Amino acid sequence: MKLYVYNTLSRSKEEFVPLTPGEIKMYVCGMTVYDLCHIGHGRCFVSFDLITRFLRYMGWKVTYVRNITDVDDKIIARAAERNESCEVLTERYIAAMQEDFASLGMLSPDMEPKATEHIAHIVTMIEQLIEKDYAYKAENGDVYYRVSHFAEYGKLSGKNPDELLAGARIEVEKLKEDPRDFVLWKAAAVDQVGWPTDLGYGRPGWHIECSAMSKDSVGETFDIHGGGEDLQFPHHENEIAQSEAANGCDFAKYWVHAGPLRIDGDKMSKSLNNFFTIQDVLAKYQSEVVRFFLISSHYRSPINYSEDNLREAQNGLERFYHAIRDVKAVELQDLNQSSAYDAFIAAMSDDFNSREAIAAMYELVNQINTAKVVGDMARAGLLVAELRGFGEILGVLQEDADKFLQAGSAEDLSEEIVEQLIADRAQAKLNRDYAKADKIRKDLMEKGVQLDDSREGTSWRRSS
Repeated sequence: MKLYVYNTLSRSKEEFVPLTPGEIKMYVCGMTVYDLCHIGHGRCFVSFDLITRFLRYMGWKVTYVRNITDVDDKIIARAAERNESCEVLTERYIAAMQEDFASLGMLSPDMEPKATEHIAHIVTMIEQLIEKDYAYKAENGDVYYRVSHFAEYGKLSGKNPDELLAGARIEVEKLKEDPRDFVLWKAAAVDQVGWPTDLGYGRPGWHIECSAMSKDSVGETFDIHGGGEDLQFPHHENEIAQSEAANGCDFAKYWVHAGPLRIDGDKMSKSLNNFFTIQDVLAKYQSEVVRFFLISSHYRSPINYSEDNLREAQNGLERFYHAIRDVKAVELQDLNQSSAYDAFIAAMSDDFNSREAIAAMYELVNQINTAKVVGDMARAGLLVAELRGFGEILGVLQEDADKFLQAGSAEDLSEEIVEQLIADRAQAKLNRDYAKADKIRKDLMEKGVQLDDSREGTSWRRSS
């Protein structure tokens, strides 16, 4: 089946054809590590984890690179506020980021380059740009990129370079030849954060870091460049200008951007102070619930963060786990035995449409429940194996059903207490004390525990 991807560069959905048959190289702009990651970051990087999982399932060899920006104005300012070194600050937040991302079921990238480890590559690229007359050194030692010399500037974002003059900051015009120019190297005093180089003592600008790191990790031209929608301009636009001018060839073939996560219509961001950290959200919801919430919408669509939407995700995931509970899955040789396979793969092959793929999985749930009702447990076992296989591609349905359904706290009722009350209820029914049995069921329900009776006995789960 052919794969179609929406390419921001062409503003259209295109058939995906990798540069090298069977192999895909993907570079995604990662975190600037000066604080904890918020759930909006989770949405972006879960999207690229989903894309990576699906591409690998379809048989491609994927090299997934996600960089780390560990030198930046925000990092330097935060380290100064806390009276610690940038290295100590960034290492702490890198560890927190990796823990948060693992909690959301993200696979580790194949490479995770840091800006501070690529200073030599950055300097070399800046020197190439100066030599080719695409960059110049200002009086204060800063180095700027000449936007006017790159004729295709604006081709990703659709912005006209001449229109950018209206928003240019006046205070830096004395240093720049053109107010649209952007910094490649920031000169610094020797007692400030920086590196001694042939450009002078200083540190890189943000945009040049990714141009150098991507070239070092996936080459001058690669298949997919990804990141958040907000990075299209100026970050990704500037990356194109730098890389194509320095290397003399196309940069990335496909540009893929994840949509924002919003609160009350506004993009979740630290600058607006309207964010919830991943750790905040995971303190209230199971990790698979949060991931399911993030993938339940198409990756390019904006999604709204709310308690109602998270509860809806929890209800949906509970429906899956309730269906597979008490069914022994059989071993599958290939997922394409499934009646839902074509619909699932077609959805994911259409620009990674996880929303439609999940709809195909819900149809599979209906088939499982029907098989259980008629007592065809062999068919139910086959369908459950298929459902779990689709879940693995999406990064969900990997837990034991009882463990998932019984997780959380319900009025401080421990698992042991619930099991004892279920045993008491069973004994009451044997004693024909149906009033007591009904009261136990009602009391548990009021405390957030749902009992499910079947021919095999009574199981239980936490209510959402």
